[in-house]
Amino acid sequence: MTVRIGVKRLVDSYFDDLGVGDQEITRARTVTETDVVNWCALTGDWFVMHSDKEFAERSVFGQRLVPGLMLVAFCGGLGVPPDAEAIMANYGSDRIRYPRPTFIGDTVHCEIEVAELTPRDDRTGLVAFDWRMLNQKDELVMVCQLKVVSWRNADVRRVPA
Repeated sequence: MTVRIGVKRLVDSYFDDLGVGDQEITRARTVTETDVVNWCALTGDWFVMHSDKEFAERSVFGQRLVPGLMLVAFCGGLGVPPDAEAIMANYGSDRIRYPRPTFIGDTVHCEIEVAELTPRDDRTGLVAFDWRMLNQKDELVMVCQLKVVSWRNADVRRVPA
């Protein structure tokens, strides 16, 4: 098992370079009110628990919640470099769960682990990554499995199909 912190990103590693159990811990980021307002504006997700401070204060949570799908998107931002060359395509996400609420002002990071490696052909493979998002108290706030189609290596990525 390889644990990566501050080196080549796990999600930007070629299929043939990965092993089940390889892990990465991402940097952290604090969720701001601006993040939530922008998310609501861009997605149209104005659910009252995200957008209505007075309503949320009267709820069982006592404050606004960060939208769950926004946390999944943040994991992508924390774990996938914008110039990733090893990824051919996003295949999908499975088993998304939010075991604890996330609030504005929480600081989150992701722990990423290679769960499965399935060769597809001579050029690509399917990689299943287990994503775990934790808050500043090391409480699990989001878990899912991200699947990507990855190039087997740099040489096959450069050759047209």
